[in-house]
Amino acid sequence: MRQWGMPDAFSVLLQRLQAGFDTIVPGADPVLRVSDRADFQANGALPLAKQVGRSPQQVAADVVAAASLDDICAVVEVSGPGFINLTLSDAFVADQTAAVSADERLGVAITATPQTMLIDYSSPNVAKEMHVGHLRSTVIGDALARVLGFLGHEVLRENHIGDWGTPFGMLIEHLIDVGGSADAESFSVRDLNEFYAQARLHFDRDPKFGERCRQRVVLLQGGDTETLRLWEIFVAESLRHINEVYRMLGVLLTDDDVAGESLYNPLLDVVVDELGAKGLLVEDHGALCVFPEGFTNRQGDPLPLIVRKSDGGYGYPATDLACIRDRTQRRGATTLLYVVGAEQALHLRLVFAVARLAGYLPETSDAVHVGFGLILGAAGKKLASRSGDSERLIDLLAEGVTRATASMAERPSDLSAEERATVARSLGIGAVKYADLSTERMRDYVFDWDRMLAFEGNTGPYLQYAHARIRSIFRKAEVPPPERGTRPVVDQPQERALALQLLGFSAAVEATAEALGPAKLCTYLFDLASSFTTFYEACRVLVDDEAVRTSRLALCDLTARVLAQGLSLLGMEAPEQM
Repeated sequence: MRQWGMPDAFSVLLQRLQAGFDTIVPGADPVLRVSDRADFQANGALPLAKQVGRSPQQVAADVVAAASLDDICAVVEVSGPGFINLTLSDAFVADQTAAVSADERLGVAITATPQTMLIDYSSPNVAKEMHVGHLRSTVIGDALARVLGFLGHEVLRENHIGDWGTPFGMLIEHLIDVGGSADAESFSVRDLNEFYAQARLHFDRDPKFGERCRQRVVLLQGGDTETLRLWEIFVAESLRHINEVYRMLGVLLTDDDVAGESLYNPLLDVVVDELGAKGLLVEDHGALCVFPEGFTNRQGDPLPLIVRKSDGGYGYPATDLACIRDRTQRRGATTLLYVVGAEQALHLRLVFAVARLAGYLPETSDAVHVGFGLILGAAGKKLASRSGDSERLIDLLAEGVTRATASMAERPSDLSAEERATVARSLGIGAVKYADLSTERMRDYVFDWDRMLAFEGNTGPYLQYAHARIRSIFRKAEVPPPERGTRPVVDQPQERALALQLLGFSAAVEATAEALGPAKLCTYLFDLASSFTTFYEACRVLVDDEAVRTSRLALCDLTARVLAQGLSLLGMEAPEQM
């Protein structure tokens, strides 16, 4: 089981080792890592030996002799071809665990270099229901917003909804054709789904209708009063549904975070003018394009970013450039995170490259594509409903709650019916989110209800149950948790292993932020819960010896606090009992 070293312990070790390595070559990297053989292992002697022409074992021995490690390490040994294995002393582990317990932030430091980070995530289309394809962007983006905010970065959330363009021309014209413009307010999202399908069919089959739709878009972009009235009805109804899904998911997004395509419409002409003034635009078959260096198609021809189409209209690239311009210049973002499917990688690389050339993305700012894989059904294809359409997200979440309710009914519980319903909701929604977040984001994964709702294995219910089980220890014994900052005894190997896992919370949070991957935090929490299970089975908590009982209760309480905080950073609830 992997152990994560607490940054304080890690930084102390690194500082001491660095002093030893500096006696050989100043600035040499100790290459300090968590180890399965000891608590940590420093591997820097191997590359350094080649540099100085000495054996790795001798370099490692000289480093150990020069570093001051006796007060924090119980064992320091050179092994193999020059590895330095370091085992922390029990006293140091106990002291560090007490320090984490006393800290409201559980050892997680505020970053010394805060950034203004704008996260573009979720981004559903207006006038259509959210489907399962929106799940990954929504939950990954939300978890990153929580983690980065917890670390002290200023996080700006932006929900770039599709609320502009040809689809609205289709919807409005079809509404007028069927005579529904007078009572358009009565539409619901389910009506809109069917309504959109009808409008799309009409658009594909009737060229005259298609031309009317395009003219309606011109009216919309020009601010025609009646067109805007109908457009606003579609948008308002769609947002009502979107917010219903967000409430079920428990994500942070609100209407204040909505920044639809319509918001950037006034900037599109400005973008063209500015790109033209910089000499970046090239006319190609009537379209205005930018050809950034290094981008070619399969035939080796230069690949363009089409900023304005040959008919004078604008597509996604122009809006994306306007977004970057607004986000760095008006909102002051220094890092832009785009939580968007992996299939958009080339498009975003092109947009980022052109934004650099335009000066919208200065050297002091960065844009990162936080890509992710697909959610697959049992047959290994994109998850869809029985009809073959994309699964409605709200139906998927409701099914999760229903299944969790049935699962809880099979387990003994002292909860009231209302309390059981609340817990079932936490379990069902948490199971869906955790199955997604615990998967390395660039990987596809198979959606499997039985696996994700299991109370065993690396699942949301397992972690939520682990937290509830710990809290039940205090409730059943009718004792409060020990005072925070209580120094535990780590005489038993299971006590020490659990304490080391607890010291790793900060490292796990920082690793999650560095990789922009919630799966790292999920792995840590699962390892922590597993370590607690081993500890609980081997070390009786409610013993007669008061010192031992207090120590073990302190480890229990700290484990519950870390689990609850970790689940919160993933956007999940931690029930007190089940």
